[in-house]
Formats: sequence, C-alpha cells, structure tokens
Amino acid sequence: MSGPIVLALRLLMALSLYGFLAWALYTLWLGMQQEAEMITSRRAPEISLTIPDGHGEAVIRHFIQSEIMLGRDPICDIAILDDTASARHARLSYHHGQWWVEDLGSTNGTRLNQVLLTFPTVLTTGDEIRCGNVSLVVNMTADVFLSPTHRLVEE
Repeated sequence: MSGPIVLALRLLMALSLYGFLAWALYTLWLGMQQEAEMITSRRAPEISLTIPDGHGEAVIRHFIQSEIMLGRDPICDIAILDDTASARHARLSYHHGQWWVEDLGSTNGTRLNQVLLTFPTVLTTGDEIRCGNVSLVVNMTADVFLSPTHRLVEE
C-alpha cells in the first residue's frame, strides 16, 4: 500500500514543480512585455542641424534617431562635401538624457564653439560644430512623444 502512496506523492511533487516553473516563466514574459512597451513609448529626442548649402542658404535637417554620423562618406547621416572633413568625422549621440558630440579620430579635428574636441562633450541649443571647413548649428526642441504607430510630422 505504501508503493502507490509514494508514487502519488512523487507525481504531485513533479506537477507542483512544473507548475512553479510555468508561473516563473510567465512572470518573466510579462516583465519583458512591460519593458518593451516602456521602451517603445518613451520620449524621443529631436535635434535639428542647420547646414550651409554653399550658395548662401542653409538647410535644416531634423533627426529623431539616437545617433547621427557626420562625415564625407555618403553613408553618413550628414554627408559633408568638403575635402578637409574625414570620411567619418564626428558622431552625435543621445544617451543619459543628453545629446553628446565626439570626434571620431578625424584628421583635422572637430571643433565645438571654436574649441577643439578631445573627448565627448554635451551639446546645447545654439552650439556650433565645425567639421573641416563646414559649420553646423545645433537646435534642440522639447522632447516629442512618439508612439510606435505614429511618425513625427514637421509643422
């Protein structure tokens, strides 16, 4: 009689162990879902760069991505048409709640407000970034809420 009781206790213990594992995995899955929703609904920073076009006029480019590459290489986000700029000259990146600029080992260096950059530096509105002979002026606006199904539309 003790054999069937031991078998029943073993089955009950195995079922409770599998139930606990299922509950733990479900809880982890819910946590990942909440984290994904929080990431997709967070505020995205907007930054605008004013770039001279060489004919006395300026072009304004708006960005909502977290990294912007500047350089002579056509795959850069801002392609600089100047021989004194390096192929990958500088990078603007958003982290820790701020926009940063850093030189990527360019030949002629990157200047921020006429000062040569030697390490990543925080940007503010009105800053002038100089890559070679080309200047870009930074303009930051307030964070704009972006839902995953909506795109930012310029007013």
